[in-house]
Amino acid sequence: MEQTPLADAQLTGSVLFYKTPEPLSPELHANLGISASTTPHAFVAETNVVPLTVAEFPAAALSYPIVFIGESRMPVAAMGLTQGQNVFVSDAGVFRSDAYLPAFARRYPFVFANDEGQERMILCVDTGASMVTTNNPDVPFFENGAASPFVENAMKFCTDFETERRRTESFVNLLKDYDLLSPRETVYRPQNPDGTPGEPQKIAEYFGVDEEKLNALPADKLVALRDNGALTHIYAHLISLLAWDKLIALTIERGNTPANLNS
Repeated sequence: MEQTPLADAQLTGSVLFYKTPEPLSPELHANLGISASTTPHAFVAETNVVPLTVAEFPAAALSYPIVFIGESRMPVAAMGLTQGQNVFVSDAGVFRSDAYLPAFARRYPFVFANDEGQERMILCVDTGASMVTTNNPDVPFFENGAASPFVENAMKFCTDFETERRRTESFVNLLKDYDLLSPRETVYRPQNPDGTPGEPQKIAEYFGVDEEKLNALPADKLVALRDNGALTHIYAHLISLLAWDKLIALTIERGNTPANLNS
C-alpha cells in the first residue's frame, strides 16, 4: 500500500490515499471546499485492502474477508486479490452500493495528524483530492473565517475514528497476548473446461485467528474475551473468511484471474 508523508515537517506519520495533506486553516484554505461528485469514493480503487477498526467487523464481515496483515497485524477489509485491484469499485469509479464502506475511506479527504511538538492532533485535508476545489465549492470549509458545519462534522468524525483506532490497537494487542493470530492462506480451486478439478492456486496469505488456539483457551480467558466484547469481533472475523468465495467470484466476473493477495 502506497504511503505519502505529511506536508508539514512538524507532523509525523503517513496515510493511505492522501497525496498532499495539509493542516487545515482559514488563512491558507479560506476558499477551499468540496465539489459535488457522482463518484466520491473512486479513490478506493487505488488499493485492494482498506484498514478497519474493530467496531466495524460485524458490518464489514457481510461484504469482505477481514484479515490481519503486516508486522503490526493491522486488520483490513480485503477488496481485491492483487495490489491496485479493487473489485468493489467499478471502472467508472462507482463504489458498490451493497458493500460496506469502511470509516477509513469515509473520512477522506480529512485526517488527523500528530503534532509531536505540541502533543496534539491536527485536522488535515488532502488538498490533492479530486473533490477538493477552490472553484466555487458546493460545500465550503470556512464561512466568515470560521469552520463550516461540514468541517465541524469532519472533526467529530475524525475524533471518533481516532478513538476507535486506539480501541483496535488494544484489540490486536489482546490477540497477540493470547497468541491467537497465526499465518493462514486461502486456496482457489478452479474448474477445468471439461468439468474436472483444476490445479489448486494459493491466492492469499495473511494472519487470522487460530480457532484451535481459541478453543483451547482456559475458561477464565474465554469469559474475559466475552465480557470485554472481543469474542464477538473474533467471531465476526472468522465468519468473514467465508467471503473469500465472493471475492474470487467478483474477480472472475471482472475478467481477472485470482492471484496472490500481497500482504
